[in-house]
Amino acid sequence: MSSSGFAVICLLHSVIALSCGAMMMFYTREISAFGHGKEIATKLQGSTPHDELLIRTSESFSGLLLFVIGFLLFMIAFVKDVKFQSFFAKGCVLVHISTAVWRIYFEMKLEDLARDLPRQVVGDLVLALSWVFFLVYSWREKYD
Repeated sequence: MSSSGFAVICLLHSVIALSCGAMMMFYTREISAFGHGKEIATKLQGSTPHDELLIRTSESFSGLLLFVIGFLLFMIAFVKDVKFQSFFAKGCVLVHISTAVWRIYFEMKLEDLARDLPRQVVGDLVLALSWVFFLVYSWREKYD
């Protein structure tokens, strides 16, 4: 017996990853200005044409990676094995918490990005919490 909560959470995370990845690939400047403000977005674009090209290429590949992750989450949403669902959810919790810790330790050192740090860490923890809720729900389902 598999949980429908797993499919719902995977699909929601998939939609988030697919849309963010697509926006990172095709609307990098606009998303950067929306998320950080015009002044900081200009600083993050680089000072020379070569820097700009490297940064845009890097952000585009990051968006492609996020898009692929969203596609994989979409496919994983339809897995019915309960043990795999539990294993995958634990891994996702670990990934989201690791991302939050990485942001705290490394992005805090960058003055331009430190302003957005609390909002991004809370977002990472909320995504991790969705998987924790699934694990608690599946544990309750298993032992009731």
